[in-house]
Amino acid sequence: MAMASRLWVSKAASYLKISTFNRAFASVVKDLKYADSHEWAKIEGNSATIGITDHAQDHLGDVVYVELPEVGSAVTQGSGFGAVESVKATSDINSPVSGKVVQVNEELNSSPGLVNGSPYENGWIIKVEMSNADEVKSLMDSEQYSKFCEEEDNH
Repeated sequence: MAMASRLWVSKAASYLKISTFNRAFASVVKDLKYADSHEWAKIEGNSATIGITDHAQDHLGDVVYVELPEVGSAVTQGSGFGAVESVKATSDINSPVSGKVVQVNEELNSSPGLVNGSPYENGWIIKVEMSNADEVKSLMDSEQYSKFCEEEDNH
């Protein structure tokens, strides 16, 4: 009996540690580029997959709707292309790069919560064919973005 309760307490403690850790520090993915408006871009050649960061989804709360652009539409670095609606607020999504939308994540129409549960993988929003790859140089790397979030949260 004592062994079983010790096992349960240990499982509960490790679960609590994990959930507190995740909420205390938003995760940042090393190989992505970040905009100061809290979008990320995964650059592969001339293509960029774009979504909102863990930090952004954490501040928004439960996402209930994602407004997606049309495939073929143009996006401009720093300008809005869609919106994320949560139980707390609606927030514009800005593109970290300029180019043409070549794919949208249709899964988000029926499962907008993917933005919360998997912001860097299943919750991606659009894929863009970049028109100016040099724009990537103006984005932050993971270390810069982490510092940026810390400073923003302390104000």
